[in-house]
Amino acid sequence: MPLTQHQADAFAQMPLAYLRQEYPNHIMHLLNDDSDVLPPRELHPVFYGCFDWHSAVHGYWLLLRCLRLYPTLSCREEIIALFEEHITEQKVAQELAYFTAPFRASFERPYGYGWLLALSQELQQSSLPQAKEWHRTLEPLTQDIRARLIDYLSKLTYPIRVGTHYNTAFALALGLDYSCALNDEALKNAIIDAANRFYAADTHYPAHYEPGGDEYISGALTEALLMSKVAKNFPQWFDSFLPDIASVDALMNPAQVSDRTDPKIAHLDGLNLSRAWSMKHIAKALPESHVAQKALNDAVSRHLLASLEHVVGSHYSGGHWLASFALLALE
Repeated sequence: MPLTQHQADAFAQMPLAYLRQEYPNHIMHLLNDDSDVLPPRELHPVFYGCFDWHSAVHGYWLLLRCLRLYPTLSCREEIIALFEEHITEQKVAQELAYFTAPFRASFERPYGYGWLLALSQELQQSSLPQAKEWHRTLEPLTQDIRARLIDYLSKLTYPIRVGTHYNTAFALALGLDYSCALNDEALKNAIIDAANRFYAADTHYPAHYEPGGDEYISGALTEALLMSKVAKNFPQWFDSFLPDIASVDALMNPAQVSDRTDPKIAHLDGLNLSRAWSMKHIAKALPESHVAQKALNDAVSRHLLASLEHVVGSHYSGGHWLASFALLALE
């Protein structure tokens, strides 16, 4: 089920609208004094839309990715205008200042870190003539985030395996792709070292406990996705990590979404889409003759069928972010 131009155009229309939508807004905001009591647009002049900071970041990512896949999208000029309006030196400097204020070391760590690096990667790889300047303008924030991620990994003793924003493996997978695309050896080595330290010895992951009621990431599959990029003998590692994956019904079958207007329960549509994304990449990293191939490919289809139709036109609880995960799942 490959991404079509029609789908790409429909997905792009969502962040095009929401990246300028300031409210409702879920601010994860630490106040140092009264002067920090500000509306989202003043706190984050680039990433104030899409309900929260990280969703705004991957909203921009989605727009660039759709244009890279389909350069003749009908909304091409609207996308360019949006970037021109928001990616300015003054606005990026304000975003950077937010990160460097006291007591904000953990802001958007690590999920927002991963998506910011993914956005920078898309800017670097874009064929748009303006993208080189946007990449340069965003670079002070990108380099700050990059340095923060390296520092974080140097002192993170244990990985975070939850199926939400704090998951370590998800951010490392995005960061690793960035480091490879931009030939950033220092970041690449930091991520590979951390991944091996955290996950290389993992066996018999208890995937039957998934999913949690508000998860949009599979702890099991996201870890396997990362290790498919890192492990020297991934098939052997995978067989020890998830032996007989076909028998884990809770992992192989889509999560049921009871209320798509609830911002936490709506996470489960994202879980189905991110599972499809992870399983597709895991299958590609395994031999074609591997016993898990059929189970993985069949599960991808089930997960896409369960949630893909609920992306476009969805309630804002999911609509502000789901298209990015749908795009990952369809590539």
